[in-house]
This record gives sequence, C-alpha cells and structure tokens, in this order.
Amino acid sequence: MDDNFANPAPLGLTGFGMTTVLLNMHNAGFYPLDSMIVAMGICYGGLAQVIAGIMEWRKNNTFGATAFCSFGLFWLSFAGLILFSKQGLCQGPTCTAMATYLFMWGLFTFAMWIATWKANRGIQVVFLSLVVLFWMLACKDAFGWTGVWATVAGYEGIFCGFTAIYVAMAQILNETFGHVILPLGEK
Repeated sequence: MDDNFANPAPLGLTGFGMTTVLLNMHNAGFYPLDSMIVAMGICYGGLAQVIAGIMEWRKNNTFGATAFCSFGLFWLSFAGLILFSKQGLCQGPTCTAMATYLFMWGLFTFAMWIATWKANRGIQVVFLSLVVLFWMLACKDAFGWTGVWATVAGYEGIFCGFTAIYVAMAQILNETFGHVILPLGEK
C-alpha cells in the first residue's frame, strides 16, 4: 500500500504543545482559568489531536494513533470537567478525584514514555516531562500543595508544551528542507 499521506504528528504535537503551554501559564499564575483555555482544549488540544491520531492510525502507527487520540480525548474530558460543573450539570471533581484523574493520566503517559525509548530524544523529553507534570499536578490536588508547588508545576508544563512545539517544528522544517534544520536526537 502506498503511503502518500502527510505526516500528522506535527498537527498533534502543536495541538498538544500550544494548549499545554496556555494551561500551564495559568498554573504558573499568569492569568485565571478562562474560556481561552477551555476553547483551546476543545478545538486544538482536543479535536486536532484526535484528527492527528486517526491519521496516524491510517499510516499504521499504533503509538501515534494511541498517543494523539488519547491526549486529544484528555483535553476534551478536561474541558468537560470545567464546563459541566460551571453549567451546573454535575458537581465538579473533588481534590481526591482530580488527583486520581491526573495520576492515571501520568501512569498512562509513563507507559507511553517507555515506548518512546525507540524514538528520538525530542519525543522522549516530551513524554517524560509530561509524566512529571501529571504527577506534580496530582500531588498538588492530593496533598493541597498550592503556591510554589503549583507555580513550579506550571513552569514545568510550559517546558513540556514548548518541547512538543519544538519537535513539531523540527519535523516540519527538516522534512521541508530535506535535511536537519532542528535536531531531534535521532535514534
């Protein structure tokens, strides 16, 4: 079968990266959680990643399909957690429930990080920094670690998001120019 489809990974990585940066700027204390973050979570973090995941499935890339669809659905569920409670459709999650939610996403991401050991260093850094982020945020909710802990978690999330954007731009530029413009630490 000929594969003449575009590489969907940069779409998924920028959807993830930009949304992660914006949410974690909130976590770092730059601005409140508002409709900008929720809209990015639904449209670019959510829908764009699910589309990229379906495109990865078409390219027979199980890792890419699982990662992008899962994290796209993470963003949609996260937006739902905010919107459902704000609209009075159901009670918002308790701190314990939110900590469990974030811990489980960290556990999933940890398993996916192990799969990146066969990938380039850029992808490895994205997934490892995301594991750290999920578990830092889980600890924040589980133990009530606000203040400095939440701010540091926000900065760690900004790093994670910009790393994903870097990997996406490296893939685009390296493919466009036919040689390495931005290194990825190829395996």
